[in-house]
Amino acid sequence: MRTLIVSGGRIDPDFALPFCQNNEFEQIIGVDGGLDFLHRYEIMPTHIVGDFDSAEPGLEEYYHSWKEVEIRRFDPVKDSTDTQIAIELALELRSDSVTILGGTGSRLDHVLGNIQSMMLARAAGVDCEMVDANNRIRLIEEETILKKDQQYGRFVSLLPLTTLVEGVDLIGFKYPLCNHTFTSTGSAGLGVSNEIVADEAKIRMKSGVLILIESLD
Repeated sequence: MRTLIVSGGRIDPDFALPFCQNNEFEQIIGVDGGLDFLHRYEIMPTHIVGDFDSAEPGLEEYYHSWKEVEIRRFDPVKDSTDTQIAIELALELRSDSVTILGGTGSRLDHVLGNIQSMMLARAAGVDCEMVDANNRIRLIEEETILKKDQQYGRFVSLLPLTTLVEGVDLIGFKYPLCNHTFTSTGSAGLGVSNEIVADEAKIRMKSGVLILIESLD
């Protein structure tokens, strides 16, 4: 089952609307400010979650009139972010894959928090991606193949999420690596702004978790 989470970050309608139309999702979870986008473009969620402090006034009450929409309201003073709560709900619903729209934007603390929250899905063995008009972000801990004719953007960047990511091989890239160790203390330069030069590129590692970012610019 594919689940779409629409969070309250920056959403470009010119990207997000075709993305929603071209992909089928069995569950759509609206998260706080993300409800503004869903309501404006008449996309009906199956669930809404959050403290609703950043949603347009009246939207929570509007969705109460739709019995098929499950509403989970949380106190603003809580130990989890709204996006984290949505990911936990997606896992509770037994999702096979999770896609997050509106997880990026001007609040870098929210972006980093959302990337860390994606580890909940990774730990459960569920594919999870965060997308916007310029980027696709995933967490990987096993061999990953990127096909050049299917890549999300021109640039491929790899950053360590765990303290160490050991035994990294990059094959089919402009800047290959062999048995490299990424650390959280200053080795980012070797992983940023790489490019695929073969028909397909392979990322291999022996241990750890990498943040994989495919960027258009």
